[in-house]
Amino acid sequence: MKLAANISLLFTELPLLQRIAAAAAAGFTAVEVQYPYEVPAIQFKEALAAAGLPLVLLNIAAPDLAAGGPGLAAVPARQEQFDQALQEALTYAAMVRPQFVNVLPGRLAEGVSREQALATLAANVRRAAKEFQLLGIKVLSEAINPLDMPGFLINTPEHLLALIEAVDHANFAAQLDLYHMARQGLDLPRAIAALAGHIGHVQFADCPGRNQPGTGSVDFAGAIQALRGAGYSGWLAAEYRPSTNTQGSLGWLAEWRDAGWISPR
Repeated sequence: MKLAANISLLFTELPLLQRIAAAAAAGFTAVEVQYPYEVPAIQFKEALAAAGLPLVLLNIAAPDLAAGGPGLAAVPARQEQFDQALQEALTYAAMVRPQFVNVLPGRLAEGVSREQALATLAANVRRAAKEFQLLGIKVLSEAINPLDMPGFLINTPEHLLALIEAVDHANFAAQLDLYHMARQGLDLPRAIAALAGHIGHVQFADCPGRNQPGTGSVDFAGAIQALRGAGYSGWLAAEYRPSTNTQGSLGWLAEWRDAGWISPR
């Protein structure tokens, strides 16, 4: 497995574009980003090329999600806004060429039934999967714990599997975040086994706290073993909040390499 840095949470001591070179210098072999759209795509592409790193993932915009809103992808009344966000992501991705694009399911909106929300989400994800397939980019959705994000529509591996079945498109897979599974008290090896064959991308942070590995109780050795057992050999993306500055939070990285969990390059 290979190691990526989420530069929306790591290296935030620096401006966004400078974080790419900082990730390379720290030993990461790729980066991912949540919402890069404030930076012109050509500048982001040039920064990636200068650092010699690929872009693993970016998110389709969900403007009010962090502030407690429902986002766009599962809200029937926000179809036009989702369409605009999808086109923005397609245009940006055509330049920076991420391996994956993440469609965040969002929260259940007021006045919308769960059935309506899930049907809207499945239709939007299916269309995104078709559109991004033309660029050779796979579409993902992730489960987020309902403790940190109350009302979030997709929480568990079972929810993800149901969404995969509803979308029914080969260019769609699950994004598995180990922190969000652990935060709900779910058994990580069981969660991984449940999604075996459907995992497109993996993110991690320790729990509780969502800080760097070694600050909580997550059994990363067991999770890595379970991922290997599930046939996963893709990216592991560090999406945690450093408990100190980013450089001071990277003690785990050499330990993971020494243990053979991640490839050196």
